[in-house]
Amino acid sequence: MKIVLYSKENCCLCDEAKDILRELQVEWEEVDIYKDERLLERYHLMIPVIEMNGDIIAYGRIHKDVIRKRLQQIQSS
Repeated sequence: MKIVLYSKENCCLCDEAKDILRELQVEWEEVDIYKDERLLERYHLMIPVIEMNGDIIAYGRIHKDVIRKRLQQIQSS
């Protein structure tokens, strides 16, 4: 399973998303949208964005229960 967190520096919602991912003890790749013009255009108003296996599963204010449920669905399939 590949998890990507699209974020930017100095973003409190991004920090909250990272804390949730740490609590759930999953590995993820963090991508700063300001380092890629295409990503900045795509996710500017949405960050943080959590993507699992290529699908966006959450953005904006991230809720741990949503992420946990999605992880369980992926792991059981």
